Parts: sequence; structure tokens; C-alpha cells
Amino acid sequence: MSASTRKRRWLTIWAITASAALVAIPAGAAPGGSGSPFGARALARLAADREHSVGALTPKAKADDDDGNEADEIAEGADQYAEARTSPGIVAPGAYGAAWTSLTNLPATGGSWRNITDLPYDSDDSRYRDIDSNSSGGSGDVTGRMAAIAADDDGYVYAGSAGGGVWRSKRGGGNWKPISDKLPSQSTGALALDGAGRLWLGTGEANTNADAYLGSGVYVLSDPHHGSFSTRSRVGGDELESTTIRQLRFAGGKVWAATSEGVWSHSTKRLTGAWKLEFAPNPDYLPGGSKAHDDSAAYKNITNDIAFDPKDPSKVVLAVGWRSGDDYNGFYTKSSKGTWTRITSGFGDLPTDADNVGTVTFARAADGSRYYAIDESPEQMASNPDSGLEGIYSAASPFGPWTKVADYKQLAADGSALTSSGYMPGVQAWYNQFLTVDPANPKHVYAGLEEVYESRDGGATWSTVGPYWNFGFSCWSIDPAKQTGDCNQTTHSDQHGVAIGRYHGKSFVYVGNDGGVYKRPVDGAQDTSGHATDWTSLNDGTIDTLQYYSVGVGKDLDHGGVSVTGGLQDNGQSVLRSNDTVMGSDFGGDGGDTLTDPANGCDTAEEYVYLSVQVTQNCAVNDGSWVTDASKATSYNVAPADNATSEARFIAPLATDAKDSNTWIAGGRHVWVQTHGYAIRSGSEWKSVYDLGAGRTATAVAASGGKVYAAWCGPCNNQGFARGISVGNADGTGWHDISLPADGTVPNRYLSGFAIDPKNADHVFLAVNGFSRHWTEGPGAGVGHVFESTDGGTTWKDISANLPDVPTNAALVLSNGGLAVATDLGVVYRAPGRTRWQRVGSLPAVAVLQLKPSPDGRTLYAATHGRGIYTIKVRDLR
Repeated sequence: MSASTRKRRWLTIWAITASAALVAIPAGAAPGGSGSPFGARALARLAADREHSVGALTPKAKADDDDGNEADEIAEGADQYAEARTSPGIVAPGAYGAAWTSLTNLPATGGSWRNITDLPYDSDDSRYRDIDSNSSGGSGDVTGRMAAIAADDDGYVYAGSAGGGVWRSKRGGGNWKPISDKLPSQSTGALALDGAGRLWLGTGEANTNADAYLGSGVYVLSDPHHGSFSTRSRVGGDELESTTIRQLRFAGGKVWAATSEGVWSHSTKRLTGAWKLEFAPNPDYLPGGSKAHDDSAAYKNITNDIAFDPKDPSKVVLAVGWRSGDDYNGFYTKSSKGTWTRITSGFGDLPTDADNVGTVTFARAADGSRYYAIDESPEQMASNPDSGLEGIYSAASPFGPWTKVADYKQLAADGSALTSSGYMPGVQAWYNQFLTVDPANPKHVYAGLEEVYESRDGGATWSTVGPYWNFGFSCWSIDPAKQTGDCNQTTHSDQHGVAIGRYHGKSFVYVGNDGGVYKRPVDGAQDTSGHATDWTSLNDGTIDTLQYYSVGVGKDLDHGGVSVTGGLQDNGQSVLRSNDTVMGSDFGGDGGDTLTDPANGCDTAEEYVYLSVQVTQNCAVNDGSWVTDASKATSYNVAPADNATSEARFIAPLATDAKDSNTWIAGGRHVWVQTHGYAIRSGSEWKSVYDLGAGRTATAVAASGGKVYAAWCGPCNNQGFARGISVGNADGTGWHDISLPADGTVPNRYLSGFAIDPKNADHVFLAVNGFSRHWTEGPGAGVGHVFESTDGGTTWKDISANLPDVPTNAALVLSNGGLAVATDLGVVYRAPGRTRWQRVGSLPAVAVLQLKPSPDGRTLYAATHGRGIYTIKVRDLR
């Protein structure tokens, strides 16, 4: 595996995760009272319909073959992230709202959470400068994804994160404070300052990626310099609950919101009263409509942006459409009679046909003399592996005629770093977009895709002022002695938000991306290649929005205490030694599951995707040899064979035997076992001990004393969803499928985790994802989220009791005999000998994806997807 192969992986955003992918918008979170949250993972109904994700392409990237289109990986990951919460059916509105109400009404345990990752996280930490990290790429200090940015002329900057709320700086960036922790949604879709200086927040991230969350509406802060958002500051009623909000625009005494359920408006003077639905292209698919429960409802009314005639605010253009294409995609305008019609002519170069209008962003010059637009093309996204960008356009009026001022080939030729990695600008144009105009110069434009671009002449020429990274440039070498010194800091990749503001009399541009917030002077300096020389990371550690999927804890043998590591959305693997004041990153790309030796925290294994596993026995600290040969590196590729055949899930399960850290279990189509522990050096050292069967893939694995449990699904989506449990021994003997009763004792939903009693391997707990049948309209959805077996999985009992009906992600038997469960809305706990559940601490409305104990069992570690890693003392859980 070459250095470039590993580093190219950074382009994935989890499908989301992750980031990130082509399916998004959950049907889950729901209208409800003003106190309901809305953390549904992005994807509800869309994930069930692969026809609508980027050409229904399948992932190709593997551990040693990374030549596939990584946008396809994102699509696959998005599908799978959604499947866990929606299969076997679709989730009805109201689910997350009811869950949040139930959770906040639970009795609380003692103790309080402590954030241990609220310190700088240096992606360029020189200790880990290795071919499997992204160190020296140029992103510097990073944090989690920022979806929106706002800034004023008094030095105040506001950063809206994907899952960790809104943060304020009064120093032009840095020294951040959270200002939305009281809200039931920590997911940001849009931030905007109005003419009166009020800060408007539209909740619900609208990047249509996998780990996006729905929102609870729009909020306004009258004194953003000093105040904090509260539920009392919500604008209007519950009309915008359970939507995503991509843009907030102001005109004619109104605020307009482009949402996943049409375009709405509200008075900016009288904040009470309902929002008005201005336009929805397919109203039958809205909540309450005749087709509201159709599988395609989630993407039938997506709107992207709004542009107004500055001389007549009643004249408006709407950019409408689902990024993967639908027959309603296009631009619409309102007639004097109040009816909406599609624009079909007179628009110039900017397409009006449905196939070439996807995700769109507008920007207007302060004096109204110029307008700009970015357009992503569904047709290109489905057919062109290089880019989904149709182009960047300019016009004197939002009604056209528009002139194309850039396409992806032009941007690629203007200093892009993507081409050295085999991609082109706009390869993820459905996910990465921002656009803004310098208030002092209508021809000075900043555009964001995967990179940051700048034009000072209205789009005639462009510079890549924020390249994807420095890898591939002639100035870069893995050996610092061989660098020319011309590689400057850049921003993290994958751009989402932008704002221009002033601090100490100087103008700055602020950008938000998958690595947090960065700034540079608006009229900043460039080198001869057009790359900026003056970016500053504002991710100083006071802002922790890190999106963890996993956490691992082991003794720090060099410094005492413990070493904590974890896998992150688009920010690799973090390493926090006990004496660190700055976290480092020893693996690049997306970080999936994590294994850490409790006896030695530098013995770690990190998953990328599809069981692509790297292992190190020295925390991947570079030994100074600066090798580019993977066989001589400080980490080793040890992927099981299911990685090469793509028969593992995007984020596949890994575990060590609770009694023997040298025995590892991995789950794909097969259950894999290796007994070399962290001394493993090759994927060939894994042994398949059980074939789950064609079309099946593991969703959770656990082992104790040689007894192995494996949960699987197959098919894993709504079309014939099935799940099961297989049990056997690590030596390959005794394997069999558990016969789950047809009475629904264990629901027909995604099985997400096991927790084995350390005193008895036949005593095991099962965490079940998704919502129960009250909310899930699918066969066999069943009830309950936590189940217990005392006979090795042969029979199960529902022990959910008063547990809120919320997706559960993981479970852990604690050293005191109690049971902790991670959910999409926090952590719950059942004390030894009790049957009722308590809420652990008071985390904001953030998902917890994994729980791990400290080596001595006295501390519980929680990996949150938006607010870093937290700990709490087990003795305090009373």
C-alpha cells in the first residue's frame, strides 16, 4: 500500500458518514413539542432506495486497491448508517421527540461527565509523520465538521457544527464558548446575521450526508455577543421541526428558509405565529399528505437556496431539487398572481433541465450588482467519475442570463491538489459547497468545494487558495529535511460554511469544513502556485465537536496514566497520551472501530472502512527513518480477506476476547479470528471460523474466554430485511445459528452490540438499534432495545423496561456489575440488581456510539459523535 493510496482515503466523509453520503435525510425525528430533539441520523427513507444514491454505484476501494470513486464509498456508508436505524421499514415522525422527552424524564445517576478531548488536536503532529497518517498535509489543529459560519464587524465569529451545537468567539476566532447546549438539536443547518445584528440558527444539517441530523426549527438570538439560544427563542411554531435547513435568507421584512420540506417564510419583526409554506414542488409527500409515508418522501421537496431581486423583494428565484436527480429539480419563480412556475428559458449558461440542476448555492454582491451560483449536476454525479460539478456562474440579476465562469477542469488547472490523488474538483459537489462575495468588491469571490477557491476578477481566473492538502506538491516530502519549505498551512478538506467579518479593523474570511474553522485575510497573500500563505486554524481545543465512532483505552507505559485513542469522521485516529497537552493523529482517513491493549495503550489497531485494519505497537510514532515502504513502516496493514471482496460493512465490527487480548474477532461475511494479538503483521494470519452465508454480513461481534457471538443482517435494507445471531468458539468449533423465535422476542431490527458478563460467558446482553414497532412501519419491528440471555443466546428476555424508545448503539457490563447502554441521545444505566434505567449525567442531545472501560474498570469512556470523548467514574453511578 503506497503513501498516496492511504492518503487518498481522506476524501471519504464517512458517508458519514458519513460524511457522509449520498443518502441522507432521516424520516425519524419528528414534529412534536418544542422540547423534542432531532437527532435522527441522516437517512431514513432514502437509504432504502439505492436507485437514488449516486447512480446506485457500489464501493470499490479496498485496503490495497484504492482506485474506486470515493464518492461511491460515501454512498454505501450512508446507506448502511441509515439501515441500522430504519430497517425493516420507515420511521414515522415523532420518534426522536418522544425519545428525548422520555430520556429527560428518567431519574439521574450521580456523577458528572468530564470531557477529555477539549484540547488541541494536531493533525500534523510530527510524532506521527508516517505514510499511514496525514501528518504534514497542512491542516494543523482540527475539530469536527462545521456546517455553517457567521461573522460580524466587531470580531465575533459563530461556528455551527454538524452535531455539537453552535459556538461563539469574540476574538475573531479561538477561545470558543458553546451557546446552544440548551437546545434539543445540536445539528446546524444554517447561521445568518440579519441587519439588526441578530443571529439566526436553522437546525438540521442539510449536507445530505449519512451522519447528519434533523433539526427542531429556527431560533433567533437578539444579543449574540452575550446570550445563548434557548427553546423560548424559537421562531414560529413546529412547522420546521424534523427538517433540515440549508439556507436562511432575508428580504422584504421576511426570513426565508430553504428546507428539506419546501421553502418557508416568516416575518422578521413578529417572531410568533406559524411559518408560511411558500412553495413545495410535491406537497402530497409532506407530513400529512397522501404520500407522506412513501419511501421517496424524504427527497421529494428538497430546496437548496433562494435569491431575490434587491430592488423588488417580491421577485424571487428558488433553487429546488434532490442532488441525485428527480423530475422536479430546477429553478422556480413566483408570478405576480402568486403562482410558482419553473424557469425554462432565458437563463443563459445555467442549466434549467432537471438532469443538470442538483444542489445549488447562490451568493450576491453587497451592492446587488453581481450574483454568483454553484450548480451540482445529478447527471454528472451519476456518470462522471471525475466530478459532479456542472459549474460556477455569474449574472447581473438572479433571473439571468447567467454566464459560466468556471468548470471542474478549469479549477483543476488552477493549483488544485486533488488531481495528484486521482480526483477532480467537485467530485463531492453535492456535499461540499459554499459561496460568498467580498462586501467591498463585487468581483472578489470565494467558492468552496473540496478545496477553497478565490477569484478577484468576477470568475475570469481562479486560485486554489485552500488546496486539499500539500501531498503531491513538489514542496512536500515525508522527510522534512527534503522539503523545500514552501508548503504552507492549508485548510482541512470538504468545505461547508463561509463568512466574511472584521477584527481589529481588518477583514477576514472564515471557512468551515470537515476539520473545523479556519481564517485568512480577505485580501490575503498567495505563493506562485496561487496557494494561500496565511491560513490560520481556529481549532484551539476550546471548541470540541469531534465526531468519534470509537474509543480505546490502555495503560501509558511511558508516562503513567492511560493512553486514549479513537476513530473519527474524516479526522483519522486520535492519540492522547497521559502527558499530552496536544492530541496527535497517527492514522489518516476516516477512523472506524478501534482496538487497544488495556495493558499497553500504544498497542492499537485502527479500522478505516470495510475491515481495512492497520496495527501498531508504538502508537505509530515515527522512528526517524522517514520510509515510504509500507513493509518498513511503524504500522502494518492486516485486513482480513473480507476487506478485499467488500463483504464487510462500511464500518465493520472488531473486538478482542475479554479474557485474552491476543485473540481478535472481526466480522464481515465471515467471522474471522486471529491469535497473534498486536504482533499480527499480515491479513493472512486471520482464520475464517464461520461463514455467515452469502448476502449476510456481521453487525456486531464479541468474545469472552473463547466463546464468540456474532450478529448479522442480510439483506440489511428494507427490501426483505433479515437479522440473526451466530454463536461458536474462537477455535472454529461449535458454530451454529441461533433460532430466534418468530414471536418477535428479539425484534427484526438491526442488532448493534453485545455485552458479555465477565463472570459468565453464557450471560450476554444485546443492544438493538432502530425504533420499535410504534414508530417503524415494517414487518417484525417488534419492541424493546436491550435483551438478556443466560444460556449463551439460546433464549432472550426483553429488559428494556422504562428505557426510552431510542436507537441503541452499544452496551457494556461495568466493573460494579451494572449495565451501561449508549444511545442516539446519550447514555443510560441499570444498577446491579435493579430493573429500571437511569440517565447518566447531562450530555447535550448528542449520539454516543461506543463505550469502553479504563484498564482498571473504574472509569467509563463514551465516544460521542459531535462532542468528543467523555469519562465518568463508575463509583458515582448510584
